[in-house]
Order: sequence, then C-alpha cells, then structure tokens
Amino acid sequence: MAQLAPPAARLVVDGAGLDRLVWRLARELQERRPAGGTAVLCGIRSRGEPLARRLRDTIARQGGGDWPAVGVDVGPYRDDAPRPPLAADGLLAPASRADIQDRVVVLVDDVLFHGRTARAALAALAQVGRPGAVELCVLVDRGHRELPVRATYVGKNLPTAPAEHVAVRLRETDGQDGLYLLPTWPPA
Repeated sequence: MAQLAPPAARLVVDGAGLDRLVWRLARELQERRPAGGTAVLCGIRSRGEPLARRLRDTIARQGGGDWPAVGVDVGPYRDDAPRPPLAADGLLAPASRADIQDRVVVLVDDVLFHGRTARAALAALAQVGRPGAVELCVLVDRGHRELPVRATYVGKNLPTAPAEHVAVRLRETDGQDGLYLLPTWPPA
C-alpha cells in the first residue's frame, strides 16, 4: 500500500474526527430532507463515492430511511484537465436516468476548491437526465473559488493558501481515515 501521507503533511482531522464530520453531515441531510423523499446521494469518483456510501449507511443507522446512492465519473467532463473515464470498479453503481430524473441529487465530494469538479459533475448529470434540483455536500470547503459554486452541506471549512493541498484519506481507498494539509502542491 502507498504511503498514506507525505512526511511534511499536517494531520488536521483524524479518523474519529472524520467519522464525526460524516455523522453531522448525515444529520444535516436528514433535517433538510426528512426520510429522504426524492433525494439521491451521488458520489463523485473517486473519494465522493465512499463518502456517499458512508452517508447513506449513517443515515440508515440514525433512522433516517433508505437513501439511494449512486456514483458519477466527472473525468471526461472536466474543463481544466480532461481525463479518461475511471475503470468501472467504483464503489457505487453509475447514475442512470431513472436514478436522477426529477429527483433532488445531492452531489457528494471530498474537497471543494475552485468549483471545477462540481461544474463537471453538473455536466455529467446533464448527460444522464434532468434532476429536479442539485445540492452539493462536501467534507471540506477550502475556499479559493473560481466558479460561482457553493456547497449546501459542509463538513469542515478549512482556510488554506492557494498553493497548499488538502489530502483526504479514506479507509475504503487508502486503508486509513484522515484529513491532511500539505504545505505546497505538488511537493518539491
């Protein structure tokens, strides 16, 4: 397994703290949309998918009903660095028209920075169907927006310098939970 965090990284939130952030986000989702209604969690690959699954499972444990969770790959829709689609081995089934049509889609991602990933997710959703509404749920909002994007649900606001990098590590993808701040990106 790869090294979880570079030596210069500073731990901002440990595993227990990350669990608390997810618990609080799940509670906020339930308060805004009791019993889910027509809402669907849509995890943005790659770390948004395990977060969407955790939110779904946490909501169920809190007695908030059965919220569906799907995934979306935004790589081909990015305008800053287009990437080929990710392998079909994601944690969640890809979003289909039936999943999102006329529903409230809650996009789930790990970090909100410039807003480009959220813009790409909107483009990807538009290719699949027409949601009734779209909300954004992020684990970390670090500021520095270049696009007019604002998250509806934020786990942690983390002021950063533009050159810094926020690294989210999840046990599903990295073997351990944690939120790290790296002084510069890319590392020297």
